[in-house]
Order: sequence, then C-alpha cells, then structure tokens
Amino acid sequence: MKQTQRTIGFTGATGIGVGAMVGGGILALAGVAFAAAGPSAILAILLNAVIAGVTAMSFAEMAAANPESGGTYNFAKKALTVHIAFGVGWVVWFASLVAAVLYALGFGAFALFALQQIGNETLTALLNWKGAETVLALLALGFYTVSIMRSSGGGGLFANIVKLSVFAILIAGGLAVTVQTPFSQLTESVQPFFAGGFTGLIAAMGFTFIALQGFDLIASASGEIKQPEKTIPKAMIATLIVGLTIYIPLLFVVMTVGMHPGQDIQTESIANPETIIAIAAQNYLGAFGFWFVLIAGIFSMLSALQANVFAASRIALSMARDRTLTHHLAYLDKKTGNPIKSILTTALIAGALILILPDVAAAGAASSLIFLITFALAHGISILLRKRSFEKSKTFKVPLFPYLQYAGMAACLGLALFQAIVVPSAGGIALAWLILGGILFIAFFIKKARVIDASEEALNPELMRLRGLSPLVLVPIANPANAESMVFVANALAPPVVGRVLLLSIVKPTEVETEIDLRLENNKQALQNALKTSMLTGMKPDALTTFAQEPWQEIERVVIAHQCRSLLLGLSSFSDMETSSHLEQLVNRIKCDVVVFRPPVSGWKITDAKKILVPVGGFSDHDALRARVLGSLWRACQPEILFVQILPSNTTDEKYNINDANLKRFTERIIPGETKRLIIKSDNVTDELIRLSSDSDVLILGLGKPGPGRTAFGKLPIAIAKNTKTALIYISHK
Repeated sequence: MKQTQRTIGFTGATGIGVGAMVGGGILALAGVAFAAAGPSAILAILLNAVIAGVTAMSFAEMAAANPESGGTYNFAKKALTVHIAFGVGWVVWFASLVAAVLYALGFGAFALFALQQIGNETLTALLNWKGAETVLALLALGFYTVSIMRSSGGGGLFANIVKLSVFAILIAGGLAVTVQTPFSQLTESVQPFFAGGFTGLIAAMGFTFIALQGFDLIASASGEIKQPEKTIPKAMIATLIVGLTIYIPLLFVVMTVGMHPGQDIQTESIANPETIIAIAAQNYLGAFGFWFVLIAGIFSMLSALQANVFAASRIALSMARDRTLTHHLAYLDKKTGNPIKSILTTALIAGALILILPDVAAAGAASSLIFLITFALAHGISILLRKRSFEKSKTFKVPLFPYLQYAGMAACLGLALFQAIVVPSAGGIALAWLILGGILFIAFFIKKARVIDASEEALNPELMRLRGLSPLVLVPIANPANAESMVFVANALAPPVVGRVLLLSIVKPTEVETEIDLRLENNKQALQNALKTSMLTGMKPDALTTFAQEPWQEIERVVIAHQCRSLLLGLSSFSDMETSSHLEQLVNRIKCDVVVFRPPVSGWKITDAKKILVPVGGFSDHDALRARVLGSLWRACQPEILFVQILPSNTTDEKYNINDANLKRFTERIIPGETKRLIIKSDNVTDELIRLSSDSDVLILGLGKPGPGRTAFGKLPIAIAKNTKTALIYISHK
C-alpha cells in the first residue's frame, strides 16, 4: 500500500499545533474562566500548562519512537489489542471532528458579527437570516477541506501568521498601557486574586484545558514529518511555548488595563462571558482594539478548523489501513499523496454535525471530556511502551519515569470527572458515539481488522512484546523421525524472544518391563532430536514429559492447564481411521488454534520452503490464523505465496471480477505487496489443488467448521493428503 511522504518540517509541524491551540479556545473560554475564578484564571492556565507539558512529553516520546500517523490510536494499537485501539481511535477521531465543528461555528459567529457592523441594509437583511451563521461555517469547512486535499501540510501557515500578528499587536498595545498605569491600580485590579475560591480555580482549569489542546495533533501527522525523532519533540514544545506566550500576557492585560477603574474582571465576565476580551481591548485600544479581536477570532477559528480537519483525516487514514474503518478511506491521491477520501469523509461528518447540532455547547464539553480521557490513556500507554520495549533508542524520553506520567494521568482523569459532573450531557454524547462505533466495528470491521492485526504480530514480534504477549505453542513429540521437522515449524510459528514453545512427550504406562524400556527409549530419542534441533536453531523451548493412558486426552489436558494459544500436531498419515477420529474430536473440543503439519520427508525444514500455495474458499474465521501462520513463515524464509480461488466453470465475468477484487484486498491485508493471486474456473476443486500443489513446497488449508453433518477433516483435506507429497499445513481457528 502506498505510504504518505514525509514532507512536513519543523515549521509545518509547529504550525499544526499552533493552528489548533492558539486563539479560538482562549477567545471563547476566557470569559467563562474569569467568571468562575476571577483573576486566578491566569493561574488556572498556568496549571493547565503544567499538565499539558507533561502530557506533551508522553506524546513526544511515543511519536518520536513510533513516527506513524494516527496519534493516540497508533500508540494504543501497539500497546493494546486492536479492539481497544479501535475504541481509542474512534473517540479521538470524534474529538477532532467536534473540535472542527466548534471552530467552524466559531468562525461563522465572528464573521457574522463583523459583517453586521458594516451597516448595509441589504447585507444586514441577509445576515439576519437564521441560517447565516451555519452557511458561513459550512463555507469555511468546504474551503479548508479543498485546501487540505491540495496541500502537503495542515498547519494553515498564512492564517497562523495573521493570527499571531494580531495577537502580538493586542498584547503590545496592552503592555504599553500597562507601563503607564500606576502599580497600585494594577494590583487593585487583581484583588481578590482567588475570587472564586479553590473550586472556582478547578472549574476554570476544566473549562480552559481545551485551549491548550493542539500539540497532540502533531502526533496524528507524525508519519508525514521529516526527521520525526528530533522534529516532533521540538514542535510540541514550541507549540506550548507559543501558546503560553500569547495566553498569559493577553489574560494579564485583559484583567488589568482592560478594566476601567471600579470594574472587576469576574463581574464583567459573568455579564459578558463571550465578548469579554473584545470589551477589554476596546477599553484600552478603542474601536481599533475591538476590531482586532474580531480579526484575531476569525483567523484563530480558521486555522484551528484546518488543523483539526487535517488531524482527524489522518486518524481515519491510519484506522482504514488497519481495517478498523473501511478500506476506501486508505486511498491516497497519486498526485498529492493525500488521503482524499479520508479528508472528504471527515469533512462530510463535520458538515452533518454543523447542520444537526448548530448549538454544540454540550458537544464541545464532550470534546474536552474525550480529549482529557485520551490524554490519560496516552500516559498509561506511554508507561506500557517504555516498560515493554527492550531497545535502547536515542529518541526523546520523559524524565522521572514513570512518576510524571502517573501525575499527568491523575490530573487528566480528575479534570475529565469534573467535566462529566458539570455537563452530564457531555458524557451522554460521548457514550452515544461509542455505542455507534461499537456497532459498526462488530458488524463490518472486526474480522478484517483481526486479519491485519494477526499478520502484523507475526511479521513484527516486537509488536507482541509491546503488547505484553507471550504466546505458548504446544508441540507433542511422539515420532523421532518427525521431531526435527516439528521443531522447525514451531520455531516459525513462535515469534522470537516473546514466543514460547512447550515440547510435550507422552509415555503410555505399561507393566511389561521390555515394553517399558522400548517406550522410554522411543520417548528419549524423539525428545533428544527435538531438543538438539532447538539448540541448533537458537530456540529455547520448555520440555514436559507426562504419563497417560490416553495420549489424545492428555494433549487436551495440557492445552487447558498451560493456557496454550496454539497446538501444533505432526502426522505422517491421514489414512489411520482411529487417528483421524481422535484428531477430529480433539479439534472439536479444545479452545485454542490447531495447526496440523505433515512433512513431505523425514527431517524436512520449513525454512527450505520456496513456494506456498494457499487455497481460499471464502473469508471466514480461519483468516486471522491463516494470516498469523503466513506472516510467521514470511518472517522465517520469505517464500513466494500464491493465493488461489476456484470458482465454478459457469461463473459470470461480473462475479469473477468481484471475487478478484475481494481476493486482492484480502491478500493485501496478509503481507502487503508480497503475494500473488490466481482465480481458476473449474468444477473439480480437488483435482485443481492436487495439480497446483505439485509445483508448491507447502499447501496451507483451512479445516471445515464442525457442526451437524459436518466434520473438520472433510473429503477435500483427506483427498489432498492421500494424493500429494507436498508438505501440508491444516489450520483450525477457535
């Protein structure tokens, strides 16, 4: 699959963060914060900056070490299961979507108010239309959607420059007035500092934390950032520095020289929470300051809108590549390299939310709530990734590990709890989105996502280590002649370092002394051959010898007792009816994956396989295990893999093309770009597979699903076993 190119440098990466962080949030929420806390709202921003700084460090460590687009979703996929990762990605996508809606509507409100000041009667009549604000919001969303599809970055450089310039003038004008104001008047304006008490301070923190969100969007686009190990941490730090450089002086001049003598910031903010900064600017700069706030608001909303649409589209792209969203969203434009369909889908959902929820105050609180929860998750994931990774990378690391992460996690969860209590509807909106996502995931995406996840685990054992997995493969050893071959297959199936193999030797008890010696000698020889091969291949298995009258029941007991993930059985022949009957019963009863292996000759090594044939009758529950087996074999010896599907001879061209497209997508989920596919029209499936197997070293076939009138080992696998000398691997997924 085509990958996005690394085209974003330090300036572009910082632009993404600054575009989302600076302006819109503080202009909309400063009044609410002052109303709750009074002058100590400035302290609330500083305390939030500490929490955001710690959180940014966790994001920087993870993104620098794992520079792939997707942000928190990508990190969750590495440390947790694909199911949990979908939940994380789904809510992070939603948070960015709602943030985009808020900024689009914010632009509409600021632009509408600015246009109304012109005073033209015809224009005023149009602007008084109830839907004017919504139309302006949709126009802004549409403009920046097209802009993102055509560009190679998401920072909105022009809007950022204009916005920062306007803020700089507002702050400079305020500071110029400040130096001319008596110190006693300045101190009087910030008294009492804790006007809202401790609860007011915490409330202000909860309201304004979203104003410091933006650095995390850099991680969402880390797959497109040049020199990510250096650029990402610097860009995140720069984003926070720029934000605080704007916020602290701005709030200071607003609550000091922005208030006339006798006015206090808390009272004025309670009366005018949405326009307090505009009122303050008018007080110390006149009409000039008032218009500058409007201009700052317009450009702040636009740049934040662009940054959030950009980041949300990259989250959707990463999820689509893993099939936790539809594969169509993973399409990249050949000219620009941008995920066009992902961008369009993100914009369409945001547009629908603008139409459905023109008043998104509760949705905005839900966005803040979700961001805080995902930030808390990010701290936890950061801890897991650091503990489980044994590689000493030279990328950025959070100091005072893991205490800073635990402190950041507690702070984020505390503020999230506050949001849920103060705005209960926020939790309701978040819950509704999660329910919708769960339904879609289970109904459409879960099987395909499991296939890709299984393949990635097999191809990259480091992923399993990061997830804290240590899968156990049980290998019963009975025939000395096949012991070496079994070990080679087990070695391929068990990921190095993290995977474990348990060699099981079962001795059937007897009271006949000569028979005892014979059985013990056979057991010793089989186990010795297996252990010798293990040492030569670098594998360090565990070995277990047990006594049991019924070997098949003993295998089942050991599978349960040791919680084995997979069972590898070696059989020389499928002609023994008693063996086939026991094997059928075992496959039906045990709750782990079963791999049945028949070597072509004694001592055959799976690493000698050059060509693998994989019949695909349909896409079923075996797909994940098939992906895991093939990924393991590819990691071990990089063979040529041919997927073949046999259709009836009367299949129409339309049906043929549909199956070919489906098979192509399926093979790309297994090992992207490294497999071949073949579709044959024939009414004799068995003969075709026997013919094709003669030119293959290994044939991998999924067993049937047992049920009334059905068996795992049906006519097809038995016929292939009897009529071929190719190595056979039969798989059954539970």
